[in-house]
Amino acid sequence: MREAIILAGGFGTRLQSVVSDVPKPMAPVAGRPFLTYLLDRLQKQGYTHVVLATGYLHEKVEEFFGHEYRGISIDYARELSPLGTGGAMVNALQYCHEDAVTVINGDTLFDIDHERLCRFAEEKATPLAIVLRQVPDAGRYGSVEIDANGCITTFKEKNAEAGSGLINGGIYRIQRSLLDGFTLGEKFSFEQELMQQRYRDERYYAYADGAYFLDIGIPEDYSRAQQELPSL
Repeated sequence: MREAIILAGGFGTRLQSVVSDVPKPMAPVAGRPFLTYLLDRLQKQGYTHVVLATGYLHEKVEEFFGHEYRGISIDYARELSPLGTGGAMVNALQYCHEDAVTVINGDTLFDIDHERLCRFAEEKATPLAIVLRQVPDAGRYGSVEIDANGCITTFKEKNAEAGSGLINGGIYRIQRSLLDGFTLGEKFSFEQELMQQRYRDERYYAYADGAYFLDIGIPEDYSRAQQELPSL
């Protein structure tokens, strides 16, 4: 079974001016929730079980999808209060069956080859594999540096003057053991309190992929999604 967790509990603060009545992953794109575009791609890549980590307006997600979408079985890991990205992952893992799971940000479409990601994680025997994307403005996201073997050597903070660089594309392949030590209901940031604190000691790996990438987190890119996603 190939399983994924989609982090779909965000408030979408920066999108409030254009989308205010649904959680950010449910923002309509050409008449369809953004989340359907993510699930369509997972279905094509052989995923059969997805856990949606929901929070804000979770009922909007559940009412739309129910427990099945195009042959993918769906479970919901609801947050009663915000848990951060890490806490949401721990909560969602309760509903997963495999030791290795893919995690995807619910506001980002990165059209990678998931077979390559799974194979890369297995070959590196790493508890965490990340897919990176070269962008002209890495300062909006913060950047990541890797060595010749793909081992992560540096995480750089957001910087308005950073220029082009490799960013975390919001797709991870994780081993369940990666989150050992964190408790159910604990609030923490996966990026800041796990990745950026442990990468020197635990050797996490990444590779760059030039696949289509779109983060709908700001109104300008949400507007771009209306034109680009239907034609993909």
